[in-house]
Amino acid sequence: MKKSTALTVFLTLFFPASVWASGSAALDLTTHTVGYAAIGIFVLAYVFVMAEEFTHLRKSKPVILAAGIIWAMIATVYANEGFTHEAEQAVRHNFLEYAELMMFLLVAMTYINAMDERQVFDALRSWLIRKGFNFRQLFWLTGILAFFISPVADNLTTALLMCAVVLAVGGTNTKFVSVACINIVVAANAGGAFSPFGDITTLMVWQKGIVDVWAFFALFLPAAVNFVVPAAIMHFAIPNEKPDTDSEDVPMKRGAKRIIGLFLLTIITAVSFHNFLHLPPVIGMLTGLAYLQFFGFFLKKTTHADGNHSGATMGEVVPFDVFNKIARAEWDTLLFFYGVVLCVGGLGFIGYLSLTSEIMYAQWGATYANIAVGVISAIVDNIPVMFAVLTMNPEMSTGQWLLVTLTAGVGGSLLSIGSAAGVALMGQARGQYTFFSHLKWTPVIALGYAASIAVHMWINSSMF
Repeated sequence: MKKSTALTVFLTLFFPASVWASGSAALDLTTHTVGYAAIGIFVLAYVFVMAEEFTHLRKSKPVILAAGIIWAMIATVYANEGFTHEAEQAVRHNFLEYAELMMFLLVAMTYINAMDERQVFDALRSWLIRKGFNFRQLFWLTGILAFFISPVADNLTTALLMCAVVLAVGGTNTKFVSVACINIVVAANAGGAFSPFGDITTLMVWQKGIVDVWAFFALFLPAAVNFVVPAAIMHFAIPNEKPDTDSEDVPMKRGAKRIIGLFLLTIITAVSFHNFLHLPPVIGMLTGLAYLQFFGFFLKKTTHADGNHSGATMGEVVPFDVFNKIARAEWDTLLFFYGVVLCVGGLGFIGYLSLTSEIMYAQWGATYANIAVGVISAIVDNIPVMFAVLTMNPEMSTGQWLLVTLTAGVGGSLLSIGSAAGVALMGQARGQYTFFSHLKWTPVIALGYAASIAVHMWINSSMF
């Protein structure tokens, strides 16, 4: 391979992008100064993203700035060449894609925050601690719960919840806390891979209409293997002891169970709108937000001024307010997603997409390319990587699309920095769960990664 081709592969693998309409781009800027400058700006922005743990600079800030600069440079070149509307149309298309995903995620985050405020997760954590499980039982319980909760709740929230349990019972037992946190990260990422709601990457694939909602469940067994294989090996590193802990009973607040039911109804609405009415899933999710708004209105009206009402917890005086839950959404994540989509969209509009697609999917082949996507997502966030693959839109079978969905979802487990769950737990269990403690188990996690791919290609062979 020539050096120039190798450089192109490197740049476009790590910083690929979407093209609004490849055939409509009148200018090829891949060898233009603006093209090189755009790559440099995005690389610099992503360096700041990866250094967030050390700089404490929110990851959304550098990519939002980079997005504006990249598109300003593109628009300037196009305007100078007499193309006054092409850049505008391209950026509008990218922004529409972002808006759909952003509103979908905002509704999901609002429901999660509402359940958190109603103490659903605190009650679950309290129950687990009070049951008196030993370390090995808690290791498996937190992993299994992370695997099954993350398909509905996002993997970040799920990981933080389970980590809180581990820290509460593990205390200063660093060996248990460290290995249990690794298991939670692997389980949460694996659980999110077989549901269109479990991860942003699966959501993007579903909203694109490439894979039917029910087809994702073909990844259940491969995802389970991805979690169970490393967990079975790490099990022997867990001390066979029983922690000495105690916890008070935490009751759920009034309306908690009904909010859980409304969240499930919202998911059903989104799926139904997409499958039967052929509307974007986000319309169904926003309709579901109205369910929560009306229920919040009911809770507010039936809460007496002094805070005492049927089923209320003693001392609860603040009525339910849905807009407080919206305000508590992960805005940094949502804005980071905006920056990534617009940056990646700009780089693709410049013309790097076709080069990447040719090298990865034509020369390497779909299977090797999709496996590589998972490895790359351990280093670079899986959002831009998956967004790039979707907008390359290579000719692939359903089995191959499910393969890249699986690898992009679980590949981040290979390193602690490879997923939002891992990064968050390094902060929550600071000093006990670290980059190097995770790296020690990377070969075992890689074994699960390889096993999940093999199982998928075996049991879903008819889809290839």
